Amino acid sequence: MALRNLVVLAAAVLASAESGEKVPRQAPTGTAAWAAAHSKAAAALSKLSQQDKINIVTGVGWDKGPCVGNTSPVNSIRYPQLCLQDGPLGIRFGTGSTAFTPGIHAASTWDVDLIRQRGVYLGQEAKGCGVHVILGPAPGALGKNPTGGRNWEGFGVDPYLSGIATAETIEGLQSSGVQATVKHYLVNEQELNRETMSSNVDDRTIHELYLWPFADAVHSNVASVMCSYNKINGTWACENDKVLNGLLKKELGFQGYVVSDWNAQHTTNGAANGGMDMTMPGSDFNGRNVLWGPQLNNAVNGGQVQRSRLDDMVKRILAGWYLLGQDQGYPAINIKANVQGNHKENVRAVARDGTVLLTNDGILPLKNPRKIALVGSAAVTNPQGMNACTDKGCNTGALGMGWGSGSVNYPYFVSPHDALRARAQADGATVTLQSSDSTSNVQSTVSGADVAIVVITANSGEGYITVEGNAGDRNNLDPWHNGNQLVQAVAQANKNVVVVVHSTGPVILETILNTPGVRAVVWGGLPSSENGNAMVDILYGVVSPNGKLPYTIAKSASDYGTAPSRGDDNFKEGLFIDYRHFDNAKIEPRFEFGFGLSYTNFTYSDLTVTSNAKSGPATGSTIPGGPADLWENVATVTVSVKNTGGVAGAEVPQLYITLPSSAPSTPPKQLRGFAKLKLAPNASGTATFNLRRRDLSYWDTARQNWVVPSGEFGVSVGASSRDIRLTGKITV
Repeated sequence: MALRNLVVLAAAVLASAESGEKVPRQAPTGTAAWAAAHSKAAAALSKLSQQDKINIVTGVGWDKGPCVGNTSPVNSIRYPQLCLQDGPLGIRFGTGSTAFTPGIHAASTWDVDLIRQRGVYLGQEAKGCGVHVILGPAPGALGKNPTGGRNWEGFGVDPYLSGIATAETIEGLQSSGVQATVKHYLVNEQELNRETMSSNVDDRTIHELYLWPFADAVHSNVASVMCSYNKINGTWACENDKVLNGLLKKELGFQGYVVSDWNAQHTTNGAANGGMDMTMPGSDFNGRNVLWGPQLNNAVNGGQVQRSRLDDMVKRILAGWYLLGQDQGYPAINIKANVQGNHKENVRAVARDGTVLLTNDGILPLKNPRKIALVGSAAVTNPQGMNACTDKGCNTGALGMGWGSGSVNYPYFVSPHDALRARAQADGATVTLQSSDSTSNVQSTVSGADVAIVVITANSGEGYITVEGNAGDRNNLDPWHNGNQLVQAVAQANKNVVVVVHSTGPVILETILNTPGVRAVVWGGLPSSENGNAMVDILYGVVSPNGKLPYTIAKSASDYGTAPSRGDDNFKEGLFIDYRHFDNAKIEPRFEFGFGLSYTNFTYSDLTVTSNAKSGPATGSTIPGGPADLWENVATVTVSVKNTGGVAGAEVPQLYITLPSSAPSTPPKQLRGFAKLKLAPNASGTATFNLRRRDLSYWDTARQNWVVPSGEFGVSVGASSRDIRLTGKITV
């Protein structure tokens, strides 16, 4: 959409979030906006010396500016010292900014309005801090390995869900005038050996899984793309001609610039000719090994890099700056500015609505308990302080986000004990606390309590930090700190146990589920600073649970069929990751993708399907995101959902498509639509799923194109990937 409309849309988003109304969506048409930005960039280019151009594409060096990434100003065109700052959930190193919920928890709301509002607020805070480029969102770790260290920064294992969340985030964020950077491009699925390994992936799998959310990002006019540390099919991601020039710039029609991950560049000429446009931070982390700057200047003068290529880099970078209107009245850089406003309201809403109820035998919502026991080190804020661990590099106290460069400082933190104590005081109840994970003294804490709440965790993060022996990726899928044994000990002393799990990704829950006395399991996810408030909102039924899992929770770690590779990763699983794999291999999950219980009930009826889809390849001209006709709606599915229970609630009907047999080796079903319906008791709502041409296509490697296959498409609508309520078909 035209950039001037993004500001209007941002206001509409905020109004809709307050009123509960849906925000109308329209597909972005960024071609004209990019053309205008590139025209301004071309005019500016004529005023630049070659040294100016080198300065625009080269970072000033590690730790040599106010932001994590900085370039030199160019006075002749009033181009500022560009500020690039982490990250995907807030302003890294900020002290007056919000700690938004991580991407994975935002995805588990399945609520596009909350996700977009989160992006709008993040953009407002970044601009208020004078940040030009925010390094997020991060769908680049799709999460094919459930132990992957940085999966929590992204939006889950499904490319469709991830793509929608990515698009909503970018459009919300850039509506504030801040450049978004979608990362990490591409197939960056583990922390182990991330700077040496090669991700060897076939063409179809790249297109249908890993490239998919990046296409959504480009379609939403993302200003920049960050290339990753790993090799892709043997060539470094940041100098991979096929991946950067071929897939991104040509096939997807990307008009912005490619920035390196920090110190991910390996050569001068290879990176320049391979399609990278900006190097960050401009040196290694010791301030040495400068590969552009004077070296790029020499390469251009020597003809190893064409002057036209340098001009292209500069124009792409300047176009991003002009596209977002940053050439007019942009705030000065102040990372420490107080920019929170009322944004904690979004954190609370996302934390609450991303919480997933996994099991419940009727103990929840809590019914005026008089004595409550709370157990676990994760029940309280880190005793050393909520921000005591650099980049959240520990698992001490309550968990709100993973660790690494994608983490931020908490401006405040509400622990489970804080929130539960406040609720109990209001009710005239009492809370007994054991803020350790010891099993030896737990009986005295929980004996006689009406309910015993046990809080357990599992954590992960970026590989430059090792936490309790976990070097980024998790070593296994077990709860940390002997969580299984802690639950068992509590359940031996009290038969009304509720387990709350805060985790960066799936945890094997079999021991806990098989423990007599465990009456409910609540998946608290990663609720950031509203940790305790979200828990209490759900446990007491202030809001009926309405989150849905953005990944599968298996019965056994081996059921996933994937794990981080110690050498190169050949992606042998292909298209079959997470629920696609479970469905194809006929493996029963413990809790399937898209699963989540409620305190009310929903019935589905009146499935309708209309279609004008035609078989054959995409033929449209290239716009941001790929061929234009891929983004056109070709079919519509509607379904009626009724709240047949006694309390207000929200349901997420999900649409899955099964491709015809004429499409070779496809997963049994794939998510291609979802909606969140908020319904009062006995109220009904209609979910409308608009299917784009791309949603009915597969990547034909022979034709090198997206193709709608001929035959009968299966249409399945349900409450999860396994709880299908209604079926239909589309014939093409």
